[in-house]
Amino acid sequence: MPNEQSPPVLQAQGLTKRYGRRTALNDINLTVPPGRVIGLVGPNGAGKSTLLHLACGLTEPTSGRLDVLGSRPAASASHLARVGFVAQDTPVYGSFSVADHLRLGARLNPSWDQALAERRIAQVGLGPAQKAGRLSGGQRAQLALTIAAATRPELLIFDEPAAALDPLARQAFLANLMEFVTELGAGAVLSSHLLGDIERVCDHLIVLCASRVQLAGDIPDLLAAHHRLVAPRDALDRLPAGVEVIQVTDEDGGRRVSALVRGEAGGPPLPVPGSVEPVTLEELVLAYMTRATGPAARVGATTGRNER
Repeated sequence: MPNEQSPPVLQAQGLTKRYGRRTALNDINLTVPPGRVIGLVGPNGAGKSTLLHLACGLTEPTSGRLDVLGSRPAASASHLARVGFVAQDTPVYGSFSVADHLRLGARLNPSWDQALAERRIAQVGLGPAQKAGRLSGGQRAQLALTIAAATRPELLIFDEPAAALDPLARQAFLANLMEFVTELGAGAVLSSHLLGDIERVCDHLIVLCASRVQLAGDIPDLLAAHHRLVAPRDALDRLPAGVEVIQVTDEDGGRRVSALVRGEAGGPPLPVPGSVEPVTLEELVLAYMTRATGPAARVGATTGRNER
């Protein structure tokens, strides 16, 4: 069971990955404490899959360093066994039966837990003789999840595993994911476009956009540190030191503004006229992505914030 003295789940220093002239990740600095279920969000092309592939040891950084559970990804066979990965298309072998997949998992993984695998397969209603190629998308996802979890990893990594599932199948997948996390005492990284899924199961957030980490931290702390300020425009000039304006939109024909601002978590109300309101996770994520990609995006908006 991880504790606060365990190594970080992920720790990146100057992490950069380029594919030819395209930069997928640019100078990432990031530390994720142990024991977290991490939601990784961002638009298409932001570098989410690249980060996950680096974390699994499927590719190497161009420069910088990434440590997973205190070591370089896939540094050894024993470290490789500590990480379970479920790719976006939840790959399984179509001609193999469910039982074939479990036998293959047992053969390839010294830490394989056959009892866990058989119990979970029965719980989700999969028959050992069923061919994987004839399973529904939700059933394939459950099979891939079971195989990853039965290796008893310390970290489970999911790259959009529920993106193509219908709402009921997605709900069942997420419920089983959290059951595995609890049973194994494992951490998890879940990449998803669906903020509702992130809000349901994750306690740590990473917003990746424009090849950089725009925001990272425990979700309750991030929500506590951000507010929506609705006030006269000139009120923004009177904000106290240390309060950062993330996004501004006009209201009442420009006489008033709605500004998403960041201060200290649990700090006093902003001493300016107007109303101060809490923000939702969706508002928070969209504000940072808009700042990173909009016409007013500045270099300073995407640097120096990665550790937060």
